[in-house]
Amino acid sequence: MKRMLAASLTGALLTLSATQVQAFDNHVTAAAIAGTTGLGADLSWRFHERVGLSARYTGGLDWNGDFDTDEVDYNGDVSLSAGALKLDYYPFAGRFFLSIGAMLPDMEANVTGRAKENGEFEFNGTTYTANDVGTLQGKLTIADGVQPYAGLGWRSSHQRGFGFFSELGVMATNVDVSLSATGPAANNNDFQRDLRREEQRLEDDAKKLEVYPVAVLGISYTF
Repeated sequence: MKRMLAASLTGALLTLSATQVQAFDNHVTAAAIAGTTGLGADLSWRFHERVGLSARYTGGLDWNGDFDTDEVDYNGDVSLSAGALKLDYYPFAGRFFLSIGAMLPDMEANVTGRAKENGEFEFNGTTYTANDVGTLQGKLTIADGVQPYAGLGWRSSHQRGFGFFSELGVMATNVDVSLSATGPAANNNDFQRDLRREEQRLEDDAKKLEVYPVAVLGISYTF
């Protein structure tokens, strides 16, 4: 009798385990999303009640903005896009998850510098005329390459059907600034030294944002 009971319990546990594995092996969730890195899609494979893998791509978030300093008036065309590969952990085996992984951002701005109202630029304490500098152009990189990411969210991937998707996290940045000029001063070593100092000053200001906030909302469907 004990052997029969043990065999029955073992069979029940094996059946339950197989049922759980099958249920989560087939749980793939697709979501249409929008957030601070643009519009796109999120795809999640939840192969265990507490663990899943997800991939995402967003882009198309572009805008034009001004940034004025005491020395130069800057205008920038900002373009943001990012992919992501993440491991998701569901501590309560429900909708809430913690996420860690890598993002592949392409976040940059093409910058144009204009002289102040007096028609002059000032770099590193030295004044240059607009004729000397010509056109001042540059590139501000907010983040590119592969950057670490951590976040938390809410995904209805534990059961089939439509659901709501949200996520909030942070991604590391790697700020870089490059500037160039087309005027005759571009061939002057002292000007190049002052321009490099201006680059560093802009980088220092931008590096105050050590992480980029990633906020996402969307509608999902779990198969």
